[in-house]
Amino acid sequence: MKLIKTALEGCIVIEPKVHGDARGFFYESFNANRFAEAGLDLKFVQTNVSRSEQGVLRGLHYQWPNPQGKLVSVLEGEVYDVAVDIRTGSPTFGQWAAAILSAENKRHFWVPEGFAHGFAVLSGPATFVYQCTAVYDAASDASIRWNDAALAIDWPLAKPSLSDKDEKAQFLADVAAEKLPVYA
Repeated sequence: MKLIKTALEGCIVIEPKVHGDARGFFYESFNANRFAEAGLDLKFVQTNVSRSEQGVLRGLHYQWPNPQGKLVSVLEGEVYDVAVDIRTGSPTFGQWAAAILSAENKRHFWVPEGFAHGFAVLSGPATFVYQCTAVYDAASDASIRWNDAALAIDWPLAKPSLSDKDEKAQFLADVAAEKLPVYA
């Protein structure tokens, strides 16, 4: 596998080694030993699958005080995937990194604990997989506004389809410090 570092320390695009021929292909989407050898000693306790239509934007979601790290990938379609550093005290606080994830490129994106995460569906439809390091805790669920001007995320959709939750999310500057992860 190939690791591609982003501008945000800890956020990594992972390109698996794909074995294929005219009959199809095979690749390991996760191998604990290989990931640990690459410095990603991950233990997953929950896997989620979502399906969204073209033009849907989900996020920017995070969990605090019970954070989740997420290894995300796409089984069908294509998405523009974004991670935002929202850890107070981080030298990259408020900065973001993005990757195109698709069934075709088979890339994964590692989004560590303490980062907000979101994606926009570029194809129609897209099936998205999240492998999470912690079980979902509804009381820890939170969101940052997808179009927060202070973040200046270069989303490829001008007028995305949003949930009520995402449409009404707070701007990062309006979130109380105790409701944000802390950089360690």
